[in-house]
Amino acid sequence: MPELLVLYYSRHGAIRDMARLVARGIEQVPGASARLRTVPQVASVTTVAQPAIPEAGAPYCELADLEQCAGIALGSPTRFGNMAAPMKHFWDGTGALWLKGALAGKPAAVFTSTSSQHGGQETTLLSMMLPLMHHGMILVGLPYTAPELSTTETGGTPYGASHVAGSASDRPLSAEEKTLCIALGRRLAEIAVKLSS
Repeated sequence: MPELLVLYYSRHGAIRDMARLVARGIEQVPGASARLRTVPQVASVTTVAQPAIPEAGAPYCELADLEQCAGIALGSPTRFGNMAAPMKHFWDGTGALWLKGALAGKPAAVFTSTSSQHGGQETTLLSMMLPLMHHGMILVGLPYTAPELSTTETGGTPYGASHVAGSASDRPLSAEEKTLCIALGRRLAEIAVKLSS
């Protein structure tokens, strides 16, 4: 059974909620399952360290999670049009997998959340695609056959699922954003199942 990794970093909870919806979409596909993982915060003081196991939520991702998965859904909030530093820091440590080609040929998808409608959603999604492409992964987006892409007034792009959280990061996911998260997970899993057979 192909297991897909849903790897995310969430500061205020929106990306965590999106990750759970992407996982739900994955698990709607017969023969596929989801594994939720996160990454620790990056401390600006080097003597400060995160606990080895998070107090709550998904466990921290290990390189073995990447190597064992049949595909990846990657989520990060935007930081000035780019993925957040904790996610970038994690990917910067995957050189050993790159040397082995461990992720080459696996499908991957991306999702993000921003404060404003034009807060860098598409550039953040593209920034997350860069390490995935260097690893030789096959990028999966959201086609316009998902009608919500044409009707949404909140988040949603053909590059991946997205959410507009508001300036206080307190806006809940809209119905369209939820549907597109699930659709992204389902599409990723369908492709992973086809590739693994």
